[in-house]
Amino acid sequence: MADDLRFTDDEPRIHPTAELKGCRLGRHVSVGERVILREVTVGDYSYFERHAEGIYARIGKFCSIAANSRINALEHPLERVTTHKLTYRPNEYFRYLGVDQAFRERRRARPVTVGHDVWIGHGAVILPGVTIGNGAAVGANAVVTKDVAAYTIVAGSPARLLRPRFAADIAARLERLAWWDWPRERLFEAVPDMQALEIGAFLDKWEAR
Repeated sequence: MADDLRFTDDEPRIHPTAELKGCRLGRHVSVGERVILREVTVGDYSYFERHAEGIYARIGKFCSIAANSRINALEHPLERVTTHKLTYRPNEYFRYLGVDQAFRERRRARPVTVGHDVWIGHGAVILPGVTIGNGAAVGANAVVTKDVAAYTIVAGSPARLLRPRFAADIAARLERLAWWDWPRERLFEAVPDMQALEIGAFLDKWEAR
């Protein structure tokens, strides 16, 4: 029973000004001020800072999503006579004309997938259909138009590879270790080593356990 004192309440924390619709939140998820999420699945321990938005997306565990970021930024129908929402949400202006369900399904068919331990920087924009691999980092104000490989750092508009976070063998070992799936008891024990050990030493120790 004493061990329970190590752990805080694992219920999600949602700011009262946040707007969520059709979402599924994991343990310890935090949703900040004026965040807007629509049909987003969020893994354990991930958090959204203020004014972030997401729609039609799957977010992994331990993701850090900075303020003013946009995940699956809204698409407009460039092929139509107008890109204005008049054609896909006419109900906002007229009676008897409903939401264009075909256009909504087109948006749903291009979800964004974000892996585990991903950092999305302030003001970054992730376009429809993009997949971001485990351990990747997206720079502030980046516009991500194509998939991002695991354990790489991208930045710019459009986003380009800056460098890997780690050497390829280290990244592969981290993927195999999959520490994000550990039970909370193991995570509790590992945190001091995450703080103090060089990445290779951390892997050597925890791969052996």
